[in-house]
Amino acid sequence: MRNNVLKIKTLLLLFTLCICETVSFASCTDKDADSTQPSTIERIKQRGKILVGTTGDYRPLSFYESGTNEYWGFGIELAEKIAAKLGVDIEFVKTSWPTLTADVQAEPQMFDLAIGGITITDARCATMLMSEGYLANGKTILCRSSEAERFQSLADIDKPNVVVMVNPGGLNEKFANANLSNATIRINQRNEEIPSLIAEGKADVMITEITEAPYYVQNDTRLAAPLLNTPFTHGEIGVLMKKGQEDLLQFVNLVIRQMKADGSLRQLHEKYRLVYAY
Repeated sequence: MRNNVLKIKTLLLLFTLCICETVSFASCTDKDADSTQPSTIERIKQRGKILVGTTGDYRPLSFYESGTNEYWGFGIELAEKIAAKLGVDIEFVKTSWPTLTADVQAEPQMFDLAIGGITITDARCATMLMSEGYLANGKTILCRSSEAERFQSLADIDKPNVVVMVNPGGLNEKFANANLSNATIRINQRNEEIPSLIAEGKADVMITEITEAPYYVQNDTRLAAPLLNTPFTHGEIGVLMKKGQEDLLQFVNLVIRQMKADGSLRQLHEKYRLVYAY
């Protein structure tokens, strides 16, 4: 009788242990299932296209042609290369310099990454992800050809009789506000309009980048970039994206490295007449 009781107790103990192990295993698998989300790249591939944010106002890196409803530029071609490597289509989403950070971090997401003249900065890297650089950058100026000799330094620009024009919300405006205390700073909402306004005499100087200035000098003889070879700052342009997309960041960096290695990045620089620094 005693042996039977012991057998029963042993069976009950084993049964209890089995139940506990089953419950424990089920809890772990449920937790894992809840926390497992598709990676950014998997989501893009499931969608069948990558969403790319771009301002479309920055020749020759990202420009929107309203007549053809198409984007073109150095950054646009890089985005298309990333899409091709992923094996997906591409859709461009309009953003702006004043809203760029908010648009990158928006919930729900507006786009997977942003591209086109976005300088790598500590401030951006602190709150978002930025790729390795693919284009050298630096602050410079555009002015009228007839006044190229007048503007040979930052001190020449920072005078009460000089009108400086910038687009709002980006690093050009920040640079002007930080470095020009005597010149008159005017804001023009559309970046792509400013070179023509300078040429027409509506302002004297445009704060711009060494990536943007050559395009306008080459296409408008009224304009000059006298400080093109001695920019005020030195930096790089990269691809911007939301934190938590480290797999996409690694993929973008891989594409950039491959383009540097196979010469296609240099060819892109040459196509847009930009200085290759890699």
